[in-house]
Amino acid sequence: MDQAVREAIYRSVEKESFARKLSMKLVELEDRYSAVEMTYDPKTMGNIYDRAHGGVIFSLIDEAFETVGQADGTVGVAMNVSVTYVSSPDKETVLRAEAKEISRTRKTAGYAIVVKDQEKNLIATCQALLYRTGKKIPFL
Repeated sequence: MDQAVREAIYRSVEKESFARKLSMKLVELEDRYSAVEMTYDPKTMGNIYDRAHGGVIFSLIDEAFETVGQADGTVGVAMNVSVTYVSSPDKETVLRAEAKEISRTRKTAGYAIVVKDQEKNLIATCQALLYRTGKKIPFL
């Protein structure tokens, strides 16, 4: 992976207002692989059932998807994202989303994304499809 692209993506995540709001951190970025972490706080990230809000889990998935999808230095946009919520963390814990590219064509790329807590319990799985625009990422 190009080092300038890696550094640009790390910088963009550090500046991204939504990622900062949820305290998400890009912790690994390689060609065709990304890992993003955040600390789940049940007091501020819960739903009406006092469980993890699905939007919080989806946001973590989307950040991993977003970063791995740009790792080649070009803009990619989501075409389809399908999430299966498996379990909910019941206490404060670090959640980690790992995105791995499983297919790539000239115009699309497919990703398998998993979210686990710090005890390695499975929280969610995801299949995501990216449209590859071919345009250079503007923040490079």
